[in-house]
Parts: sequence; structure tokens; C-alpha cells
Amino acid sequence: MKKIFLLSFVACIAISSVLQAQDKTPDNTLTKKEKKEGWKLLFDGKDLKGWHSYLRDTVAANWIVKDGQIQYDRDHDKAGNDLLTDAPYENYELQLQWRISKGGNSGIIFDIQEDPKFNATFLTGPEMQVLDNKDADDNKKQNHLAGCLYDMMGDSTVSKPVPVGQWNQVKIVQNKGHLTFWLNGIKTAETQIGSPEWDAMIQKSKFKNREFGSFAKVAAGKIALQKHPGSSGWKNIKIREIKD
Repeated sequence: MKKIFLLSFVACIAISSVLQAQDKTPDNTLTKKEKKEGWKLLFDGKDLKGWHSYLRDTVAANWIVKDGQIQYDRDHDKAGNDLLTDAPYENYELQLQWRISKGGNSGIIFDIQEDPKFNATFLTGPEMQVLDNKDADDNKKQNHLAGCLYDMMGDSTVSKPVPVGQWNQVKIVQNKGHLTFWLNGIKTAETQIGSPEWDAMIQKSKFKNREFGSFAKVAAGKIALQKHPGSSGWKNIKIREIKD
């Protein structure tokens, strides 16, 4: 019991530190230090320049900008699919904040091959799960919880989202196929795409099925915010490409 309490206390401290750091910089801006380090905003809080809906040239009506956030608008649920970056990325650190509605479900999908032969982003791109762990329908499997490498890696010991309606902090690093995920300062997954460990996880997941034959097969791909049940909000989306 003492060990469990200590781990929970450490997790709370990590989350608190991350959230306090968020409060010091205005939303959707970069500090001088971040600019010097090579960070670029993917969202300026005003419009969706640099984004488009999957298999479209423009942004569909189900994605809007409101209150300095990208929001998924359920009133236009059938208007379009996932929201993608215009540019592909290969080696990078991505940071952003998300919040989800009660029972909500979404995801951050990357390494996407945008091609009409694939009718969804998740057919080619791995996903970091975004979820209301408590009330969402997709909370039955451990590696389907918030922050997990969806259907592959992660569990409740590392999935520590803040309460529904509050902002979670994400960091995803991909460098030469090496993936590391953090949610609220806690590492939730680390693996190498194409390694024996990766292949073993694939064989235990839905991604072993035929329709996923092109899953995680490219080094560089687009990044998406997923259309899914419930509303979602996104802000402070920034990326730093890794050159070495």
C-alpha cells in the first residue's frame, strides 16, 4: 500500500508541475527560447491555416476555431473526417493540449499516408489515445486508455488524464522510428517501429488484420486530430523538427 501511495503521489506531483508550467505562457504562442530552439506553431488560435480535412483540400464544417481552440463540432458530425496537417513530418517533438467531453473519445494519429485507397487515417497511422477514461465506451482494454499507444502499449498505471473538461498536456517524440509518449509529464509508451517488440505488439492487436497492411509503413507522414464521438478541444499545438 505504501508503494502504491508513493507512486500516486509522484504522479500527482508530475501532473501538477506540468499544469503549472502551462499557465506561464499565453496560449498558442512561442517564447523567445522556444523560437530559438526551432519550435513552430501548428495552430495560432485564430484560424486553421496549415490544416485540412482528410482527403480534402479544405477544412470541413465539423472543425472550427472558437475561444482560441480547435474544436470538434458535433452539430456538423457528418460534414467531414479527421483534421490533418498540410505538411508531413518525420523526426520531431510534438506538444499540444487537449480536453474531451464526458464520454468523449478522440486521438492523435501520425505517420499518415493520405491516399484515396485508404478511407481512414488510422489505417496507416499509429495513434496516441485521447479519452474520457471513466465514461467513454472504449475504456475496457488497458491499452485503449488516454495516452496509450492505441491497442498496442500502455495501461492504467501510466494513463493519468486530468478530470473531464480540464486540459491535458501531450508530448510525442518520434526520431528515426523511435516513439516516446508522455501524458501530463508521465511516460505512457516507448518503442521502436519495426522492432521485434513492435511486431509482437502488432500480432496481438487489430493491426494484424489485412486492412492494416500499410499501417506504420512510412517514416514521414501527416499528423491528425481524430473525428470521434464526443466533442474535443485542442490548443498550444507546436512542433520541433529533429535534424540530427
